[in-house]
Amino acid sequence: MKTERLCFRPYENDDFPFFASLWGDPEVVQYIGKGTTRSTEEALKSFQEWLLPGYRDGRGLYLMIHKESEKPIGHAGVIQQVVDGRKEFEIGFWLSKEYWGKGYATEAAVFFKNYAIEELHLTRLICLIQQENERSVNVARKLGMRLEKDTSFNTIPVQVYGWTIDN
Repeated sequence: MKTERLCFRPYENDDFPFFASLWGDPEVVQYIGKGTTRSTEEALKSFQEWLLPGYRDGRGLYLMIHKESEKPIGHAGVIQQVVDGRKEFEIGFWLSKEYWGKGYATEAAVFFKNYAIEELHLTRLICLIQQENERSVNVARKLGMRLEKDTSFNTIPVQVYGWTIDN
């Protein structure tokens, strides 16, 4: 799984320090959940109980590696969510802040949109985005997604950007 500048692979146990570093950066998690950092112990619980077991049927958040430097720079993938009682498939992406503004999130999201269509045979995709997160809104729009509604996800106000194969 790769693009021009990125490679993707499932997380492994040795990748935990990087995963924890994302959760430990207040700017990275500003628009993730409640926008609060997690301790190493909290990040480990998420890593062991949610992230690693989350690889099902080609879905999950994959470690994003910068090809040239061979360093992890974030993660992206397709994950199943339940939004307003409906099963949805979300394209998610997080980046270390030193890689913001360079097009990596869009590159990863485009890859996973195509992957979702071609490999997972999905016909609808969403992004759940907090209204103030302009960077993620821009990525969703580049994917051809449109704002469908405001809702709440895990008690957090979000906007649902959606795309269906008919768009």
